[in-house]
Amino acid sequence: QVQVVESGGGLVQPGESLRLSCTASGFTLEYYDIAWFRQAPGKEREGVSCVGSGDGNTYYADSVKGRFTISRDNAKGTAYLQMNNLQTEDTAVYYCAAELMKASCTTAHAMGRMHTSDYADWGQGTQVTVSS
Repeated sequence: QVQVVESGGGLVQPGESLRLSCTASGFTLEYYDIAWFRQAPGKEREGVSCVGSGDGNTYYADSVKGRFTISRDNAKGTAYLQMNNLQTEDTAVYYCAAELMKASCTTAHAMGRMHTSDYADWGQGTQVTVSS
């Protein structure tokens, strides 16, 4: 059974950093595209970043470019989202998602946007709060 588990969220002040982890259970991470989405209260879930399997292509939403870095360690079965210079508008529940069958991150690269429907397996989310 495919399970995705996020960790690493917390409360930080503006300008600080956090690293989120996404751990795979029941599947081999290296074969999956991995994505991070976030959802703030009252807003739709939005794509933040993704990394493809194989070629390791990455995509970032404009709002996080230059501040967030996605990576994966297939040997450890874990993907990461390093978030630097966090701002209050980054406050949200962050979700990790995985997809085996579609080239979801390649599509995001081509279309300039991530879609929740491109990912089949989701974690429960981890809260990130940025506040002074």
